[in-house]
Amino acid sequence: MANHTLGLDAGLDVYVQQFGVREPAILQALREATEQEELSIMRSAPEQGQLMAMLIRLIGARRILEVGTYTGYATLWMALAMPADGEIISCDLSEPWTRVARRFWSQAGVSDRIRLHLAPALETLDALLADGAAGSFDFIFIDADKVNYTAYYQRSLELLRVGGLIAVDNTLWGGSVIDPENQEPSTCAIRAFNEMLHRDDRIEMAMLPLADGLTLARKL
Repeated sequence: MANHTLGLDAGLDVYVQQFGVREPAILQALREATEQEELSIMRSAPEQGQLMAMLIRLIGARRILEVGTYTGYATLWMALAMPADGEIISCDLSEPWTRVARRFWSQAGVSDRIRLHLAPALETLDALLADGAAGSFDFIFIDADKVNYTAYYQRSLELLRVGGLIAVDNTLWGGSVIDPENQEPSTCAIRAFNEMLHRDDRIEMAMLPLADGLTLARKL
């Protein structure tokens, strides 16, 4: 797990942050507030948030699903990139962490674009499918518990429109995916997910060595 790009030395990482990212002040403030939280390493990297924001603008995404909110840093990148009448449904379990998110969403003036569901994400995804939301989302970001990645992806693909994008975080998992001695459940789950996605002919995909590994899947 990492919230900076793997393989970059400290000097290059500083250079990327200085000249490769235009992080709005409200996002910088949220990032700094997140550093005070437990497990702050779970926050998305600024360069990753910026890329997703650009992709959202490129495809004209108006309806977004996020699996895993944490303190809402990635959520805020996405909300600021979408039209004012767009909607993000964000799934998490933690009230304390998402309390931080709500505060900064409000300060940024995007609270009305974000619907937070505090419940197990699989329950939320199943409820969306039961309510007829299949094919209605333009962009989906998965960044939650790794053992459920494949289950999140399968449901997300149903919810995604043709031509829409799924972005999946942590697909390099700190480099542990290539360590045969690492048989920790999350590592094994990410390996299995990566192998499954590579074979899935319902999508076109690209694994980017950005942050902790960001994989993009476009529904065909």
